[in-house]
Amino acid sequence: MFAVLKTGGKQYKVQSGDVLRVEKLAADAGEKVQFNDVLMLGGDKTVVGAPFIEGAAVQAEVVDQVKGDKVVKFVKRRRKHGSKRTVGHRQKLTLLRVTEILEKGGDASGVKAAVGAGSVAAVAVAATDAKKAAPKKAAKAAPKKAAKAETAGDDLKQLSGVGPALEKKLHEAGVTTFAQIAAWTEADIADMDEKLSFKGRIEREGWVEQAKELAKG
Repeated sequence: MFAVLKTGGKQYKVQSGDVLRVEKLAADAGEKVQFNDVLMLGGDKTVVGAPFIEGAAVQAEVVDQVKGDKVVKFVKRRRKHGSKRTVGHRQKLTLLRVTEILEKGGDASGVKAAVGAGSVAAVAVAATDAKKAAPKKAAKAAPKKAAKAETAGDDLKQLSGVGPALEKKLHEAGVTTFAQIAAWTEADIADMDEKLSFKGRIEREGWVEQAKELAKG
């Protein structure tokens, strides 16, 4: 029997015993996880979901947390004739071994659902923000000047290598708090790096780690 599952925006055709690499999951080596988004089951008969098959699931054991092959991007610097360099990163991945394919009963198996590490971080940040915002609702109205400063978000210039110009770029991209930067995944970093032409600055300066510390206050 085989199954086609969906995770991290990609589809994988798997059989019991297969070893595959998926986006980094919030799980440790040796843990058992379950993928509930099953698009198709194949065997004696083929079953196609609409879009997913109710009750079907794919269970797997986490073998290890690994890094993928390095993706290299060739960058030509402006204002410096003949100055060129390569920028690249290695995506964090989870190595899995498929242990079982369930045609039904997956919703009652009790096995931990496979969730991306980035999603868990985003939920944690959202919960922290909500917790911080709750007391403010009951607080007395603050002066207008203070309210304006609060709306502006964190002082991103506290990050290494960030000046007024880079801070403005981040604001224009919708990034205004340390919590947002602290939750960035490898894919987010690569996207921002390319979108805002940071040329590897995010990883080089260690913004994510700095933002985690600064977000603690």
